[in-house]
Amino acid sequence: MGLPSFKLEEYFSEHEFTAPHLFCVSDAEPFSMNEILQLADTECRALWDRLGLGYTESRGMPLLREEIAAQYHSIDSTHVLCHCGAQEAIYCVMRSLLKKGDHVIVITPCYQSLKELPEVITGNVTLIGLDAEKGWELDIEQLQNSIVPETKMIVMNYPHNPTGALLSKTSFDAVIDIARARGVYLVCDEVYRLLEVDENSRLPAVADAYEKGISINVLTKAYGLGGLRVGWIASQETKVISKVSSYKNYTSICNAGPSEVLALIALRSSDALLSRNRAIVLENLELLDPFFEKYQTLFSWCRPKSGPIGFVKYQGDVERLTREVLSDAGILLLPSSVYGYPANYFRIGFGRKNFSEVLTLFTSWVDQHLI
Repeated sequence: MGLPSFKLEEYFSEHEFTAPHLFCVSDAEPFSMNEILQLADTECRALWDRLGLGYTESRGMPLLREEIAAQYHSIDSTHVLCHCGAQEAIYCVMRSLLKKGDHVIVITPCYQSLKELPEVITGNVTLIGLDAEKGWELDIEQLQNSIVPETKMIVMNYPHNPTGALLSKTSFDAVIDIARARGVYLVCDEVYRLLEVDENSRLPAVADAYEKGISINVLTKAYGLGGLRVGWIASQETKVISKVSSYKNYTSICNAGPSEVLALIALRSSDALLSRNRAIVLENLELLDPFFEKYQTLFSWCRPKSGPIGFVKYQGDVERLTREVLSDAGILLLPSSVYGYPANYFRIGFGRKNFSEVLTLFTSWVDQHLI
């Protein structure tokens, strides 16, 4: 099955490692390997020191799956399947559970594979767009009306990329009710979960809330450990884990041993890692409030409720803006076109320690060129 070019990843491939100043990255401040190793308990240190570089278990290291399962309330480690990042998890879920003619509902804008894979596999996708004018809130009535007899799956991403939006608990429960009434899979990309601005607004994991829910997560975004390439799916349904596991044998087969040990250390120290990253996000959000107040005639956004990213509306040509600010000041923005989103938006990322420096540079450029 032919797949279209992955616009976002190709954009980053071209610019991420050459642009001097990243103003749109989607992950939290990365940790170094040494920082993670310093957090190792006695058991993990011994695992690291004795580690051989042979194959690992296809479903993931048992200790690692136990630690992942501990994040949920309704599953044990047998209902966790590790992957090489969230992207592989998305791919294997879609390819193993969907077939041509199935109907899939996808909430947009979204990470491209969440939309393109169902479209390529089934040829029968309904897109439900979030509306900035309504605070990026999901239209529950539209979701309900989109269900047809062939509907096999609903795909959503909360906390949301690229807007940082969260479903209200009422809307979340309504989505679960809609999925349960028709017995459809509910796949939720939850890679920004645990970085909520207000921790009281945190939603349950879909894998906990619904018996046919599939939670996808990774250590990249909230934890700042993208280089480990450790992601996973969690589901109460044994059949899901079995089918996806079988398909994974045609992709990575298994994760890298060093990554799994480092991932285990990180999850056992999750409170410390998440606390640091959430503090960075909250501090940087406070810097953005006066920025949007000062430049309200140029830029606006719905203040994100979770994660280190936001979707900014620009009262001008976003494609030109992103080109010129990169050329003039070496600052990388991410235009909404990479999401297939037509309006003049761009994504910014505020999860890094040096965000204030880049914001100062961007502010200076705006004063010189747009005011």
